Amino acid sequence: MSLRTSARFARRELRGGLRGFRIFLACLALGVAAIAAVGSVRSAIEAGLQREGAALLGGDAELDFTYRFATPEERAWMEGIADGLSEIADFRSMAVVDRNGQAERGLTQIKAVDTAYPLVGDVALTPDMPLATALAGNGDLPGAVMERALIDRLGLNLGDTFRLGTQDFVLSATLAREPDSAAGGFGLGPRTIVYRDSLADAQLLAPGTLYNSKYRLDLPDGTDLAALETEARQQFENSGMRWTDARNGAPGVAEFVDRLGAFLVLVGLSGLAVGGVGVSAAVRAYLADKTSVIATLRTLGAERRTIFQTYFLQIGALSVLGIAIGLALGAVVPVLLAPLIEARLPIPAQFAIFPAPLAEAAVYGVLTAFVFTLWPLARAEDVRAATLFRDALDKARLLPAPRYLFWIGLGLAALIGTAGLFSGTWRLTLWTAGGIAFALGLLALAATLVRWVSRLSAPRARGRPALRWALGAISGTREGAASVVLSLGLGLSVLAAVGQIDGNLRNAISGNLPDVAPSYFFVDIQRDQMPGYIERLENDPAVSRIDSAPMLRGILTQINGKPAREVAGDHWVISGDRGITYSATPSENTRITAGEWWPEDYTGSPQISFAAEEAEEMGLSLGDTLTLNILGRDITGTITSFREVDFSTAGIGFILSMNPAALQGAPHTFISTVYAEETAEAQILRDLANAYPNITAIRVRDAIDRVSDVLAGLAAATSYGAAATLLTGFLVLIGAAAAGTQARTYEAAVLKTLGATRRRILLSFATRAALLGLSAGAVALAAGIAGGWAVSRFVMDTDFTVIWPSALAIVIGGVFATLLAGLAFAWGPLAARPAQVLRGRE
Repeated sequence: MSLRTSARFARRELRGGLRGFRIFLACLALGVAAIAAVGSVRSAIEAGLQREGAALLGGDAELDFTYRFATPEERAWMEGIADGLSEIADFRSMAVVDRNGQAERGLTQIKAVDTAYPLVGDVALTPDMPLATALAGNGDLPGAVMERALIDRLGLNLGDTFRLGTQDFVLSATLAREPDSAAGGFGLGPRTIVYRDSLADAQLLAPGTLYNSKYRLDLPDGTDLAALETEARQQFENSGMRWTDARNGAPGVAEFVDRLGAFLVLVGLSGLAVGGVGVSAAVRAYLADKTSVIATLRTLGAERRTIFQTYFLQIGALSVLGIAIGLALGAVVPVLLAPLIEARLPIPAQFAIFPAPLAEAAVYGVLTAFVFTLWPLARAEDVRAATLFRDALDKARLLPAPRYLFWIGLGLAALIGTAGLFSGTWRLTLWTAGGIAFALGLLALAATLVRWVSRLSAPRARGRPALRWALGAISGTREGAASVVLSLGLGLSVLAAVGQIDGNLRNAISGNLPDVAPSYFFVDIQRDQMPGYIERLENDPAVSRIDSAPMLRGILTQINGKPAREVAGDHWVISGDRGITYSATPSENTRITAGEWWPEDYTGSPQISFAAEEAEEMGLSLGDTLTLNILGRDITGTITSFREVDFSTAGIGFILSMNPAALQGAPHTFISTVYAEETAEAQILRDLANAYPNITAIRVRDAIDRVSDVLAGLAAATSYGAAATLLTGFLVLIGAAAAGTQARTYEAAVLKTLGATRRRILLSFATRAALLGLSAGAVALAAGIAGGWAVSRFVMDTDFTVIWPSALAIVIGGVFATLLAGLAFAWGPLAARPAQVLRGRE
């Protein structure tokens, strides 16, 4: 028979409607919709970043310098190419409010601007007023605007005064929105904006102070940004300048969104895998009902190929329908929810229907449908003409023919390859694929084990009929134990892994701090302030330890005379400026792993001691030369030693340390950590801030809380993806429960005829559901813990401990979900009359 004949048979089968395929369509559509929606939101954000690139950046282009302002020559070049120029200084400091003889202090990220700011966009203030009016002050004092969080923390009202360094300001308005906030990156404190000229006497921008100067350019229309970037890099070679332009106005945000989107797509693929289990189960159940039809076709001379093609075309058409529904949902829902999503996003988004993420989701859907439907379809051709009786499909061989196994393997490889190609993160893709494969294998083994144990335990449950009936049903094929354990278990596994990863990441930030962590980081301490600073702390019995070090920041530009990125790739050490210190002798806790420290009185060519772990990652060796740009000046030194640097102590740690003669003459400040009793922290801060207003204090716990807030947002995003996976698993549960309704109806009829009460039958149904849920939850717990350990240990490089509250919630959730689905489909079988049911089976 020809393909045309198979198509005609498939068309006739489809005339029967979608009965038996609702769960099939729902699982496939939900998985595709989740991936399409994530991709659409990511594309909307990327479109918004591209459209508002200049506004996010604050200009068409930006030149960034560390610890210095542009020289007159550099500024003259910028003014020569731009229609407008704005200069900004960005740094941290303490806002101080004097109240009733006491000083309230809060860490703030200060943006010191000029009258040209902002070149692009508008600053939104409450009450509504121009920024220039707010910063002009009240005639006696310069003005300032603050974010609401800092105003509330300091207990300020509009018109009140506060102090930055030694300069008083009047609070003129609340900062509601700054157009270039996304370009500023992560800050440890709320924003305050003032005029830079107002800080002239504040003693906050002294030589060596930690600050960045940013020069925003308003360029003529039609400027070739790529060519101008090349010219700027040549003009400012070896100056430490960093270039950003409107083509990617917030590169950190764009990279973050891209990586988070890729991760969420992989989480969505886990959901699609759960849906695939449901798809496979639905196809298997449908073909089981079609056993007599298949046998009849074989009796009439239909070949195996014709049978396969008939149902392959039918399932293929339904797959296209499910994928189309998923694509429609994934495209339309983000557009409909655009106002809500935009209100929660701190960055612009331009919502529309984007073809690229929809095409990506469609490819995922096609490959998933192919992989998960081919197995049961291949087994359908084993039905023989003589097997015109029930469950013939269950008698078919377990594995399909080798040619089908080849195509399934090829489809699976294509799915993994496509995921790696689209996500751009091959390592994470392979980890995800391996985790899903491990979980599915473990769950399949568990389903087999559950049926085997139930079969052995059923005879031992005499005297407890409800339990015995439940065990007997689980050990059979009609209860769908494999589908329940696989679908719910995989969904719970993803949720369990996310919970373990999130909990351990939080522990790595806050819960796993050393027993004795510093109370404060103090930065911007001038050299002449160090004696008084040390004296105040050494004479305080509440202070147990003081660590101090000179600090500069520089950019690693070359390794052995070659651009650093050509040698070390995208390693984080070369992705921005890094802290650098100098010391004549190694500290007490320093452990040299290779090479030797320079002599105490060494005054020769610059030598470098580099962090051993990072050096290994970058491929550095003793004798390599590094070129560092510090304050616009290149310093080339030789690596003479490697040392251990433990950042987990929350203390001072530097990737690079140099001999004093190499850096001592450069303007710089000192950084210090103070270990003190908690009751003494407030008084230490007051004394030091009063004596040295320019010093910035960063409380370690506050910084950790700030990072934890960011992690909470990430955890919420991944939890939404995991919840979609779990929802798909629940749909599969419903499908399995619905598919077993006929069997449970017959079972209930027989038990009623033998004298069983409805209560006992219902107890049997509930028991089997609870046992299957417990099995799925227990296996998901093991798989989730294993997945969480693998990601924490090998991807995030953090310690791992089991987060038991999250873990136990997974088991309880598994039991509850199966109970809910099982009992929802139990009332029909209980209400059926035995006579009608048994007569219908004759």
